[in-house]
Amino acid sequence: MDNRNRIITEAAGLFRIYGIKSVTMDSLANHLGMSKRTIYEIFANKDELLVGVLNWMTEKQNDLIRKVLNESENAIVAIFRLLEFNRDHFLNMSPAFQEDMKRFHQEVLVNKAFKCEMPDYKNNIQVIERGIKEKLFRDDINPDLVNRCLYQLAKSVLDNDSYPIEQFSRRDVIKNVFINYLKGISTFKGIELINSLEPDF
Repeated sequence: MDNRNRIITEAAGLFRIYGIKSVTMDSLANHLGMSKRTIYEIFANKDELLVGVLNWMTEKQNDLIRKVLNESENAIVAIFRLLEFNRDHFLNMSPAFQEDMKRFHQEVLVNKAFKCEMPDYKNNIQVIERGIKEKLFRDDINPDLVNRCLYQLAKSVLDNDSYPIEQFSRRDVIKNVFINYLKGISTFKGIELINSLEPDF
């Protein structure tokens, strides 16, 4: 692994655990066992490093989505696996990381035309179309609209402002917001499958 990828990978891990503000370039250099100068030769400043980390995270998520879609036995199983991944990803991420993103780095990301989100919804429309072919989703739905809606719902359930984690567990939010919508677009066969998977989620 070259220095750039090593710095990004280790910085991503530290940001997720401690938040962005708490991880200084000095502490990152000490963690990596390299000089701060080496880091600055690759990244001009911490904001540039953050953009590199977020791009890396998005690429990893997109790779996972492609893998899950290719390996799952049907569309609903694929969706549940992706939900589980996003739930675990959220639970393993320090609240400080999310707060730091909102408080200190939004302007930087806007200026760099970088949008930190879940993977692009356009890549996921195939799971809706697959579900229709498998007769798990109703054939009278609009796959593009449904896909966009599911994407927004999946984003919203991770929003601590809309659903404070002190008040609602992520599992309860996902079940009440996302899974209820999923049942609404499903056939009877799809609903039976969702009901069989939901208790283990």
